[in-house]
Amino acid sequence: MSGEKITKDVDHDISGLQRVVQTGLWFEELETGVLYEHRPGRTMTETDNVLFSTLTMNTQGLHIDKAFSDAQEPFHERLVNSLFTLGTMIGQAVAHLTQGTTVANLGFEEVTFPAPLFHGDTVYTETVVLDKRESKSRPGQGVVTFRHVARNQHGTVVGVAVRNALIRLRPAGEQV
Repeated sequence: MSGEKITKDVDHDISGLQRVVQTGLWFEELETGVLYEHRPGRTMTETDNVLFSTLTMNTQGLHIDKAFSDAQEPFHERLVNSLFTLGTMIGQAVAHLTQGTTVANLGFEEVTFPAPLFHGDTVYTETVVLDKRESKSRPGQGVVTFRHVARNQHGTVVGVAVRNALIRLRPAGEQV
């Protein structure tokens, strides 16, 4: 097949098509009382865990030393770095909720890891908007409180984070 034929096969007129660009939700679109399930899940690999731990200079043997971890009670295996778990939880929500609409992450009210996460486990995160209000000091922006819950493939909760973020309101004239 020639390169010319391939180009011809995929080249088509798109001038009249409506364009949809994936973004997060505007402040007005985020709803309290809704469970947002973020998919796909993310399987945590040994490479991910060791790389994250070493990049962040966390030399804790429970993350990077198999022989050491195997000898430690009560798990006898390496644990996924909890900050990697936290980052994954928040990251899984980005494309769905806040891609391009976040101004800033304001902070965390709660971060817990009720059960361990191991290499080969898959994380699935869900988010509930607990509260939202328009900012008094920053026109066009609002403060949203999110509660993220991460579960492994068995449904066991492995992480919970409550965080506040500054989110953009829909710009005036922006189509719904």
